[in-house]
Order: sequence, then C-alpha cells, then structure tokens
Amino acid sequence: MSEARAGRPQVKHRLQQRREKRLRLAVPAAVLSLLTLRGHALSETASAGVELWRLDCGEVEVPLDLMSDVFAYPRQKNTLTDSCYLIRHHDEYMLWDTGLRADELGPGRKTIVQQLAHIGVAPANIAVIGISHFHYDHTGQASSFPEARLLIGESDLELLVRGAKLGRREDLQPWLTSGANVEGVVGDKDIFGDGTVVMLATPGHTTGHHSLLIRLAQRNIILSGDLWHFAAQLPRNGVPVPGGTMDRAAALASMDRIHQAATNLNAQLIIQYDPSDIDKLPKFPLSAK
Repeated sequence: MSEARAGRPQVKHRLQQRREKRLRLAVPAAVLSLLTLRGHALSETASAGVELWRLDCGEVEVPLDLMSDVFAYPRQKNTLTDSCYLIRHHDEYMLWDTGLRADELGPGRKTIVQQLAHIGVAPANIAVIGISHFHYDHTGQASSFPEARLLIGESDLELLVRGAKLGRREDLQPWLTSGANVEGVVGDKDIFGDGTVVMLATPGHTTGHHSLLIRLAQRNIILSGDLWHFAAQLPRNGVPVPGGTMDRAAALASMDRIHQAATNLNAQLIIQYDPSDIDKLPKFPLSAK
C-alpha cells in the first residue's frame, strides 16, 4: 500500500474529529438560542395562565437552637407557619406541599380541602402534588387527593418507603402501590413542560429536597421548601443540627444556588415557614398572578 493511501484513514479520522468538534460547539449555541426564544415566549404567553395561592397548613413551635449547627439562636423559640400552595397552570391545578395532618392543625384551622372549596376547587381538580421533601409536616394531607400525580425527589421517596425517621409513609400510601401515579424526581423537573413551574433540585436538608420556581406574568417566585426556616437564617449560612440536615455541604451549595437563581431571575424568595415572608403573597383567597 502506498504512503498516500495509508495516510487517507488518518486524514478522514482528523476530518471526522473536526466535524464532531464543530458540532459540539454548535449545539450549546443552538440550545442557548432556543432557551432565549423560549424565555421570550414564556414571558408573553405561558405565564399569563399561571396563578398562585398561599394556603394555611398549620404551625409548629420550634426551639431555634435546633435550627442552627453554629449555635446562632441560643435559648430561643419561635412559632413557624406550615404553608402550602395551590398553583393553577391554565386549566390544571397543582398543590405544593400538603402540611400537617387535619387532626394536627389545631382549633379554628381549615383543611386544604376546605380552603380549596372556598374558591371552587374540588379534590378531583388537583392534577399534580409536588412534595418538597418527605418530612411529615409536608405530606400530612396528601392522601385527600389520591387521584393526583405525585412528584417527590427519588431518594426521598426511597427513604419514605423504608420508613425513615421524620417521615410518615401512610400519608403517601395511595402512591406506594404497584403502578401508582408517582414520579421520583431526579434533578430539576419542568412540571408542565413550558418553564413556568419548575422543581429545583436543592439537596441537603434531605437528599431529595426540592424548591419550586413559579413564573407568573407579573413576577417570579421561588418557594424554599425547608432550605431555610426563617429569614434570619439567610445571611448566616447555618443549617439545622445533625439529624435535621442530611448533608451539610449540599445544603450550603443549594442555598447558594437559590440565592443566585433568585438574583438572576429577579425572583422573590418565599421562605415557606416564615409568616413575614409568606405575607409577601396575597392573603387567601386572593392570588398572585
């Protein structure tokens, strides 16, 4: 075989490598272009069909020294609000977290079903339930909506099935049978496929913990889950004591992610347990649009 012929496969190989390199460079640019167009369309159309209500799902009195592994709140207590949220996405309804059980709400408080009835939403209208994490104060009333599709972090779902501490598997029993309408979410989850309602992976408090981004027509909102429990924690970078946080380093990284996301999206961060933060949203039955 001549040297020229012997060199042809090497030349073809180099040309193929160059083509693949150009393709690798072109794909991110194409994706960026599509995301830019998608963001433009999102602001004009999709967000117009999104609405958010805050719901009262109980309250919890917490010794704040348990809320900091750097001893930031010695001998302090606070009553925190256990909030849940209703999201309308065009003609579909979604719940984000389901709070304490009905028998734990305390006198004078209404269940989620009772609150929804006030605005004409029946349990059968709830198409999706998103759970920030598996702890009992976020799953308490989920079983009132057994026809909904359940979304929860995959590792949190596995922990719940195994009966992990701070979880109550019976709260999610309708979704723990074979063939149930449940999805263990890994990473971020664009729930309706148009970027308006997105579960953001924020592991640390639990390994499958998520926060929620909602893009409304007039503003963007991020619901924190249990990434923080009250506003004073925001500048301190402290996390609950061991047992209340599964991965400290991951929790701090998740806090940083949400801080940056809120800045870049000009989003309002709502700490789900802080009543003053929750008050930034319209009081039920009014909604944010």
